Amino acid sequence: MTEATTATPTFDNRVTRMLGVERPIVQAPMGWIARSQLASAVSNAGGLGIIETSSGELDAIREEIRRMRELTDRPFGVNIAQAFVRDPGIVNFVIDQGVKFVTTSAGSPERYTEQIKGAGLTVFHVVPSLSAARKAVDCGVDGLIVEGGEGGGFKNPREVASMVLLPLVRSNVDVPIVAAGGFVDGPSMAAAFALGAEGIQLGTRMVSAAESPVHENWKDAIVSAQETDTVFLNRFNSPALRALRTEKTTRLEKDHETNAMTEFGTAMDLYFGGDMEASIALTGQVCGRIDAVRPVAEILDEISAEFFETIGGLAGRYNAGATPA
Repeated sequence: MTEATTATPTFDNRVTRMLGVERPIVQAPMGWIARSQLASAVSNAGGLGIIETSSGELDAIREEIRRMRELTDRPFGVNIAQAFVRDPGIVNFVIDQGVKFVTTSAGSPERYTEQIKGAGLTVFHVVPSLSAARKAVDCGVDGLIVEGGEGGGFKNPREVASMVLLPLVRSNVDVPIVAAGGFVDGPSMAAAFALGAEGIQLGTRMVSAAESPVHENWKDAIVSAQETDTVFLNRFNSPALRALRTEKTTRLEKDHETNAMTEFGTAMDLYFGGDMEASIALTGQVCGRIDAVRPVAEILDEISAEFFETIGGLAGRYNAGATPA
């Protein structure tokens, strides 16, 4: 008599099929951070690494994309951050790199969607509201990254939590959704799927990963942070942003006159020099749930295992006719 075997659960949905990945987990396109060292680790772990352009350093980005192909044979994508990359040839630049997947953000989907899709690429647009989601779908995007206000980085000044935003967008559009803002582990991924997503995007979790190029001081600050240790800045300026609480950002939180963007001038001193007061450390509320700096592969393995454990446990406990525990 042979022993019964249990197949390892796998992801199979529109996001995994569109992106060609094993796991519908996308790494956020953080300026200067989302480069080959981090992005290749994510792609090699079965997710989708993304190369940023928001730094505006296109010569460096070209080299990072070349290095990606040395570091991984898995799919990866490029982000076009419209508000920060003003080169009129940015779409042609991305197309010329031979990538197949693009995310667009910080701008109107009307600007680049037709050109990107005309070149045969898949494009997801980042949206912070239902009206933005509808506009992007009308423009013909293949999918959406629906970003709740919990996430770090640049935000809609009228932020909406993922718990509200995800099901609202899901009930009004049919395209695949990747959920961003508040996602860090398997249970939160399962929650995103229950609300209508087919993938998640990780930002702060990836900033604090072992392969992240940022200084250890930033990673350590994330690990030691509580869930209340972020601030929402520029609510009355543009763009709004969520960042780690420091002396500088606490001062800016109470200052509605100063545009926080003027405080980014020495960002490299913070990002790679470790001076946490030199600039603004864009960080999401999930910092309060991150307790260690860990390798990307370990993070993605655990998220996947926890996801299936969570949905399986819920099904077992709440199926019709099941006896309560």
